[in-house]
Amino acid sequence: MEKKRTIKKYANRKLYDTQQSCYITLDEISELIRAGQDIVVIDNKTKDDITYRTLIQLLSLLETKKAKNGMEESLYRIIRSVEGTFSGYIKELEAETMPFADLGPAAGTQPVAPIASEESMDQEQTSTSGLSF
Repeated sequence: MEKKRTIKKYANRKLYDTQQSCYITLDEISELIRAGQDIVVIDNKTKDDITYRTLIQLLSLLETKKAKNGMEESLYRIIRSVEGTFSGYIKELEAETMPFADLGPAAGTQPVAPIASEESMDQEQTSTSGLSF
């Protein structure tokens, strides 16, 4: 497993990639994450781990860029969830989907038989039409 990449956040809100020794944007962090790289974000002054807060900020930025009309209802559901938090809402969704996890990875993988064509149905009727019951 690849080691988490350390990003430092400075008081001026700039993010610094310690592996590449350069400043990095939230968009670039998003690209790293999509490529499979895990990160840890450290506040340079307090040394606190602010990864979660940074990931939420990143999600907010991505949602703003790709905002879809009508998504407010989803946000209301999150806020109205038991805990009223995004993580609480995810836990609720996971709990709802757990019964399906018992079905295993093969669930839903059986192919559906193709629908017979009219020609094959006509042939079947012709071959069975002379039979008496």
